[in-house]
Parts: sequence; C-alpha cells; structure tokens
Amino acid sequence: MIESGKTYVVMGLLDAESLAYTIGKTIARMGGKVIHTVQSEVFKRRFLDSSKQLTDEERAGLDLRYCDITKPEQVEAVFAGMTGLGGVVHSIAYANPKTCLGEEFHTDAIDDITLSHHISCVSLATLARYAVPAMTGGGAIVSMTFDTSHVYPHYNWMGVQKAALEALVRALARRHGRDRVRVNAVSAGPLWTKAASKIPGFGELTKVWNANSPLPWNTRDDKQAVANAVVFLLGPYSEKITGQILAVDGGAAVMGGPRLAHEMANSEPRDA
Repeated sequence: MIESGKTYVVMGLLDAESLAYTIGKTIARMGGKVIHTVQSEVFKRRFLDSSKQLTDEERAGLDLRYCDITKPEQVEAVFAGMTGLGGVVHSIAYANPKTCLGEEFHTDAIDDITLSHHISCVSLATLARYAVPAMTGGGAIVSMTFDTSHVYPHYNWMGVQKAALEALVRALARRHGRDRVRVNAVSAGPLWTKAASKIPGFGELTKVWNANSPLPWNTRDDKQAVANAVVFLLGPYSEKITGQILAVDGGAAVMGGPRLAHEMANSEPRDA
C-alpha cells in the first residue's frame, strides 16, 4: 500500500491512543520509515512518556521531532534536508472546549476561534509549503476531517474548521498537482482519543453514530480501519486520487436517520 523503504512523516502524535500512533504503526508494518512529530517536549513528557500502552522498547523505537504547527520555522525544520519523502499525515486539530465547543455556539472568544482555525486548518497549508519540496519524486499529503455535511451538537466551531479544512484540501490539490503531490483527507467516524474525550457530549455522539451506522462502528477498535484508508491514500494505489474526502465511518454520515428494527438483525455488538 505504501512504498517500502520510503520515509513518511506523521504529525500530531500525543500518546499511544492517538490515531497518529496507529497510522505510524501501520506504515512501519508495511516497510515504511516513520517520523512522528510531537508538539513539544512538555507534551512528550506529559502524555507519551507516561503512556501505559507503550513498552519501553516501543517508546525508544519512535523517531520523534518536536513541532509546534503554529510556528512556521519549526515546520520548516522538520523537513529541512529531506529528499525522497513519500508522504505526510496531518493529524492535528484543536478547539478550546470551554469556548468553541459545548451547548452554546456563540462566543466572544474570537482569539480562541482564530487559534483553532490556525491549528486545525491553516497549518495544513504551512505543512504543504515545507513538505512538498522534500517529495522530490512526488508524494501525498493526507489530513483528518469529520463529517461536514451535517451539524452535530456540541461540535460547534470545530465543525466550521473542518469545513474550511476540506476546502483547503481541494485548493492544495490544485496547487500541488504540478509537483505530482496528491492532497486528500479521510473523514473518520468518532474515535476515542485523549483529545476527543475533551469534546463535550462525545458519548452522545457515539450513540448517535451507532444508531445510524449500517456497519458496526467501534470508537476504539476502528482506528485501524481509518489508518488503513490513510495508508491507501499515501501509497501508489491511489496515484490518480487528489482533492478528495474519503469517508471511513461505517456509512453513518450518509444515512437519513437511525436504522430501523429490521435493519439491525445482523448487527455485531457495538461499543457504548
């Protein structure tokens, strides 16, 4: 699925529960060399070093670079001197849950909205600017999004940022076609991570998903299904796909309401 021996940068690692970690493991299992970025040394100590899901050997085997995505010079430093880069994964998003998420959409916290837009959307363009020159033979950029065709309770400004991100994916696909670099995104169903646990009402969103999804959806186990799709978009089997949003969500986002009783007969057990 990916090109064995090539280097892939996966940005946005927090801990072993991160989708970025599952994506990195999948790339490595297929023969790719993986470089992860972590926001800062403080974040590494607080989350990654204390992760009980990682053995000391697994932790020591990670190739880590520090990168605050809001600082262009740090993004530039990650890719400085690289050649033949196979692809990059942008698994980064943020919105202050106290002001940008929750029961009330309106807020006076304009600075928080601006920061959320920078981290969740604009940073993809910053990444592309400095990563594409390292993809000397062409390559791929994949970002992570969430269904923007519906409005979900509590998600508020993050839903707006994801819609902007998807528009940016299409704009970058047009810009970097000349560089033979494909730019796509994966729209995943809700997945449990430390960051997602901070979203107000995440448990309710999961219940809505399970009611609508024609395929079983598990917020923990299905990280692998999402990672598989990301790896597909990174590799040569998707060589003519760009500017697309690939939904990996059990089909929930396109259903017109919850499943009826007769549609649940063959359902597998789902998580709560």
